[in-house]
Amino acid sequence: MIVRRSAAVLAVTAVIGGATAPAALADDASPSASPSRAFPSALYGSTDPTYDGVWRQSLALLAQHTVGVRPAAKAVNWLTGQQCASGAFAPYRADASAKCDAKTMVDTNNTAAAVQALAALGGHDAETGRAVRWLKSVQNKDGGWGYTAGGASDANSTSVVIGALAAAGDEPKKQVKNGKSPYDALLALAVPCDEKGGGAFAFQPDKKGALAANADATAAAVVGSLGKGLAGEAVRPSGSAPSCRKGDALTPERAARNGAAYLVEALAKDKYLKSALPGATDQPDYGNTADAVLALATAGLGDRAADAMRWLEGHFEQWAAKAGPAAYAQLILAADAETFDPRDFGGHDLVAKLDATGPRPASVPAAEHGSDTATKDAAQAEDDKGGLNVWWPVGVFVVVGIGIGIGFLLSRRTKRQQL
Repeated sequence: MIVRRSAAVLAVTAVIGGATAPAALADDASPSASPSRAFPSALYGSTDPTYDGVWRQSLALLAQHTVGVRPAAKAVNWLTGQQCASGAFAPYRADASAKCDAKTMVDTNNTAAAVQALAALGGHDAETGRAVRWLKSVQNKDGGWGYTAGGASDANSTSVVIGALAAAGDEPKKQVKNGKSPYDALLALAVPCDEKGGGAFAFQPDKKGALAANADATAAAVVGSLGKGLAGEAVRPSGSAPSCRKGDALTPERAARNGAAYLVEALAKDKYLKSALPGATDQPDYGNTADAVLALATAGLGDRAADAMRWLEGHFEQWAAKAGPAAYAQLILAADAETFDPRDFGGHDLVAKLDATGPRPASVPAAEHGSDTATKDAAQAEDDKGGLNVWWPVGVFVVVGIGIGIGFLLSRRTKRQQL
């Protein structure tokens, strides 16, 4: 979900500031883990998981399942072990045997991502059931969700929870609070067609209640409005040109179509979306571009996203190597929805690269065995370990009171530039 979603400011701060890593957990050695690794070998990625552990683990497992890879049991067990008795998940608990308390920073985004991964893998009804009950218990009166329980609803968090409800077999439209469903919350964040950025979604209203178009929130909300999750869905192209039509009744489907039209226009010039840190020049936003591709494919406009997907094929390497498993997972999910081959993505095997960032999978499709590309990329992924894990979640930092609409702390992206 697309969680995903702006840069993980806290994670970046930890890396820059040399934050002390949590003590290592006892675990059997992984063939892909370096001897000096300070975190569980069952965890994907080798960077500090404090702010994105569950998120990146969930994306990795979901992406593997999508392409037929059966993940290692210990990778799945690590994820289920992070759940609190309440059903909620925190980004990372170094000592999973300790009981969660009021100081444990659980959130909707990590919880919803875990639900989607575990539901896809199957056999985890108890865990997903507890998590969904918790999510329902913290729904806001406007029908949506914020990053933390009780926080103001935002497009990214609401969308990733919609995906979790759908994955668990619930109908999001029937999850009503105070007469409002999650779709009502998203519609309230849709920018009217006759306003600047018309068709897009805002992350949240500003202090005056105005809605500003946000590409990150739009990619998430297009998928959420269609009742889909982080893996999206490959939909046959509709053939019709997308447009924001203000005369139509604003249903979730129409809002998704309007949002897709905004993304098509945003991608038209450069074939990628942009983000910028304060005081810095605009930079390509690889993760949000991948999310936009997945959103367009899910909206039946995959043909309008093909150029962006090809751009990613030619430019993803350096970004993904630094960003880690969540980035490879995002690309795999986007490629799968767009019907590109994730095992031959610009001459690289994204699946092998993802697999190499965590414990050896229990099984991989026969076609992967003996693949020169897979072998080369698995070796390269070993060399690439240690970068900052990107991620697309949702306003994670709203959580710490920074008020940053980080579409997902875990999303590892910097606060999206409002396009």
